[in-house]
Amino acid sequence: MKETYVLGVSMNRFGKYQEKSLKELAYDPIWEAIRESNIDPHDIDIAFVGNAYAGILQGQESIRGQGIMREAGITGIPIINVENACASGSTAFQLAHQTVAAGQAKLALVVGVEKLFCGDTPTSLKALATSTDVAIEGQMGMVFSGIYAMRFRSHMEKYGITHEQLAQVAAKNHFHGSLNPHSQYQKARSVEEILASRMIADPITLLMCCPLGDGAAACLIGDREMAQRMGKRPVRIASSVLGSFDISGRQSLSIANRVAKKAYQQAGISAADVQVAEVHDAVAPIELYLYEELGFCEAGASGRMMDERATWFDGRLPVNTSGGLTAKGHPAGATGIAQVAEIAWQMRGEAGKRQMPKHPDIGLTENGGGNMAGETAVVAVTILHGE
Repeated sequence: MKETYVLGVSMNRFGKYQEKSLKELAYDPIWEAIRESNIDPHDIDIAFVGNAYAGILQGQESIRGQGIMREAGITGIPIINVENACASGSTAFQLAHQTVAAGQAKLALVVGVEKLFCGDTPTSLKALATSTDVAIEGQMGMVFSGIYAMRFRSHMEKYGITHEQLAQVAAKNHFHGSLNPHSQYQKARSVEEILASRMIADPITLLMCCPLGDGAAACLIGDREMAQRMGKRPVRIASSVLGSFDISGRQSLSIANRVAKKAYQQAGISAADVQVAEVHDAVAPIELYLYEELGFCEAGASGRMMDERATWFDGRLPVNTSGGLTAKGHPAGATGIAQVAEIAWQMRGEAGKRQMPKHPDIGLTENGGGNMAGETAVVAVTILHGE
């Protein structure tokens, strides 16, 4: 297998763009990533386009990627449509990495785009709710905030994690988001404000939840020569692993833990080597759960990490320096690629006011999607190495 590298990365500010189509949202990030990569766009061999909900919300099925690439003026190459719930972008990234690593292409374009605002919030929420088994969880009226709340309440009771520690996660991410020009929410929030905001599903309040959002992100994946040609720090893809839920009874570990262990093994590192991470905090409490599942701390110790401010951008292990889903936003198909962009920017010293004091060498992204049998349906973990 060949080594693969993240070349140019780009995203627009996530937010509400009712006047823009999917094609228009994706256009600028695609071309900004191409320009940053310092490549001839005619050298792109293949494109992978991640999107989850355009079939329901925009009525475009089957050839979404072809339509987006047509608008960008990139045609005549294989264009692969990738739909995998909120991990659609990460899945597109993983497939592009595998394609280049296997020598089937030298240069791959990865695009993630989503348009969740459609002028009717219930319709948008109904679309998101289809990322469960609609014949089972769907018939129970399950929604993701309720699923997350039930999952985390037992964790709080078992380990003594407090509501204040949950609010600290959201406060951290809103502060990081206030420093990020790409963030949908750019206002810092206090712990008190977060706790006082409307209760959504106990213990989750409104300011602990990610918003609906529109947006796009893009990156190119190539070889080391292309990475060096950019004139920026090369960022190697040390591993990119995708996994799905397991109800066979053979697995005692959570999906996030299983996929992370495999990613660490493939990258030749341990969790202790990670210096920065972007994780799927669709609601802030899940970030604490992920600290433990990804091996950043032992079971039950995630609340203590918040008390120590360990995961702020100037802490010992910054997490969600972008603002995370809570503040940066979560246009589902774009999220996984936006996570990669944030890690690359941190490694290259391009993160602006939220830049870590020391440029990290090893970063991780974790992106989940959907719910199946009480577990996340799909999880992607990627390890990046700055050289």
